[in-house]
Amino acid sequence: FWRARVHSVRLLPSAAMSTLLINQPKYAWLKELGLSEDNNGVYNGTWGGTGEVVTSYCPANNEPIARVRQATMAEYEETVQKAREAWKVWTDIPAPKRGEIVRQIGDALRRKIKVLGSLVSLEMGKIYVEGVGEVQEYVDVCDYAVGLSRMIGGPVLPSERPGHALIEQWNPVGLVGIITAFNFPVAVYGWNNAIALICGNVCLWIVAEVLEQNNLPGAICSMTCGGADIGTAIAKDERVDLVSFTGSTHVGKQVALMVQERFVFEDADLNLVVPSALFASVGTAGQRCTTTRRLVTKCNFFFLSIKDESIFRFIVFCTSTLYGPLHTKQAVQQYLAAIEQAKQQGGTLVCGGKVMDRPGNYVEPTIFTGLAHDAPIVHTETFVPILYVIKFKTEEEAFAWNNEVKQGLSSSIFTKDMGRVFRWLGPKGSDCGIVNVNIPTSGAEIGGAFGGEKHTGGGRESGSDSWKQYMRRSTCTINYSKDLPLAQGIKFE
Repeated sequence: FWRARVHSVRLLPSAAMSTLLINQPKYAWLKELGLSEDNNGVYNGTWGGTGEVVTSYCPANNEPIARVRQATMAEYEETVQKAREAWKVWTDIPAPKRGEIVRQIGDALRRKIKVLGSLVSLEMGKIYVEGVGEVQEYVDVCDYAVGLSRMIGGPVLPSERPGHALIEQWNPVGLVGIITAFNFPVAVYGWNNAIALICGNVCLWIVAEVLEQNNLPGAICSMTCGGADIGTAIAKDERVDLVSFTGSTHVGKQVALMVQERFVFEDADLNLVVPSALFASVGTAGQRCTTTRRLVTKCNFFFLSIKDESIFRFIVFCTSTLYGPLHTKQAVQQYLAAIEQAKQQGGTLVCGGKVMDRPGNYVEPTIFTGLAHDAPIVHTETFVPILYVIKFKTEEEAFAWNNEVKQGLSSSIFTKDMGRVFRWLGPKGSDCGIVNVNIPTSGAEIGGAFGGEKHTGGGRESGSDSWKQYMRRSTCTINYSKDLPLAQGIKFE
């Protein structure tokens, strides 16, 4: 199953040791996670990595944090082989006991949740509370998976033949490759890892310490840091039974960029609309896969001004900060390019539109009006904080505009009309994988299945019955009688 999201890997010249943030007293907490100036990017029971060196930079100030030595193709090959061998051990462990291991993983994350959240904030650029929230999401999925480990399985079905039992059996697929991207480096992996593990699969990623404490092969959760070469190898490797891909479209098997929609009807509760639109359009600086790009409204008012300086608090680790930097300088250029395209296509810049004069990759949240619903830029995912406000006349028109794009991850309407609510949820309503009412497009709970439709991809992660994607289904018929009746009453005598 696939989902595409903008991915950034920066292969930059190695920074001098003295300039690394990890060596500054302010960032001494990084060493609580076992990090150092130079870090291994391969784990398959032992640590290693002899490939190209990647320097990780903080997008809030563009200063180098530390370095990682990536995997070579030979190290990738060794890791896959060890993971396949580790699967033979892991799949023999009963599912509830696998759940106990996942519970310990969740507990280990809880103990380090603040420092891990700080690392996400430092390296990705999202605000501190979102960084901690992302780790919390992994913890929540672990808790969910523990309970699921005692529930997964198929039904015993009534057989039409006497003396026969009809059983639906679920077995693990084997090795799950998880390719993650910059904007949710912890949560996306957690969705896949926790559930894949209790299903009896091994993963290409890492939670080494808990496995070692339980005398289990570390290769059950392996890791190979790398660029397009490693990602392509995972995607093409027939030994990898399932691939969860989150990254740039050019390395995926299915092109899937995401554009999300929000519709405001005349009966909407503005006390819900305003904070929802603000959070969904500028949260994570517009770099979520569920970020709102289009605000389609029937109301004759302009309800949102993000010129308010209160959101521009730039201390990333401050709990009151609401808005952080873009992840890379390249993203800043994408922001500027999108603004020029919007102007060329008839848009009116209402507010924002500038790069901020301060260190780091900060840009102003931006609002455009006047664009046609089918303007190319309106249908383009840019992963920057730009909101397009579009007026509609009828419900049918609004629903049609929602569905006219090639993407379909998350959508939401704001209305008090219950008839409209159920039309929105019905077969002629939203064609997205996540369909909301009176809440933001961002911020999905872990209990429901997460994923989209159309070019956004197929399959689901996290909750509901998404566990089935990590397993293969067999229909088993057992004859425990002394007779041999055939199905459909066929006589073959």
